[in-house]
Amino acid sequence: MSNRGEKSILITGCSSGIGYCVANGLKQRGYRVFATARRAESVEKLGDEGFESLQLDLDDSASIKQAVDETLQRTDGELYAVFNNGAFGLPGAVEDLSREAIRAQFETNLFGWLELTNLLLPVMRTQGYGRIIQNSSVLGFVAMPFRGAYNASKYAIEGLSDTLRLELKDTDIHVSLVEPGPILSRFRANALQALQQHIDIENSVHSERYQRVLERLTKEGPAAPFTLPPEAVLKAVIRALESRKPRARYYVTFPTYLFGYLKRVLPVRTLDTILRQASN
Repeated sequence: MSNRGEKSILITGCSSGIGYCVANGLKQRGYRVFATARRAESVEKLGDEGFESLQLDLDDSASIKQAVDETLQRTDGELYAVFNNGAFGLPGAVEDLSREAIRAQFETNLFGWLELTNLLLPVMRTQGYGRIIQNSSVLGFVAMPFRGAYNASKYAIEGLSDTLRLELKDTDIHVSLVEPGPILSRFRANALQALQQHIDIENSVHSERYQRVLERLTKEGPAAPFTLPPEAVLKAVIRALESRKPRARYYVTFPTYLFGYLKRVLPVRTLDTILRQASN
């Protein structure tokens, strides 16, 4: 494959936010973009905008396999890259998380990504190259309170990705993690829905704290300092796709750089204090 125009990429979670931005940016850059989304109306909208759109529900094994099969049928069995991005955040204290709640978080944020990646790896091995890009988070290496399910899912994808990178060391298949801090997207709206679905707010010992969480999730505009537009993630994805030797990790936003540094230099107790304050 001699130029960008011949390279294809499958992206999950393209209905809005980061996935939509990255799909648009790469399409304009000459990539053949397979933009996927969970809801049929989102797939239709992407198709109307000129994308090769597919329905892919990360919670559904049959949906994942069908999307992969259709993509490979269109590309004659080749795929340069996958950008695992579709995810959601479930706010809530650890003691309020039911088995069902954390399973729902992991089904989308971890199990779906793993299943999709493992279906594509034999293709990349056969063709002799590939890029696997995982949209993780600053919360993949530092934990904040009341985000336990999301923290755990991102810590888990980091562990799997690091392991996969080691296992692919002798190949030309590269695994990169993108680790954004706050990005403008529909993330808060989806988190609000997940909170109301899975957490018994009224009967929790943390009910007062949840009221503040609800205020943050319904606030207009950026809810955290140093929030960047999704184009910041697009830049990192382009570097992971086009660098001859892509990095294992790409930090995005000032908070990621800050906490990456603080985790290396500060004692745990001091960092805990800062993380609690930042969470508030």
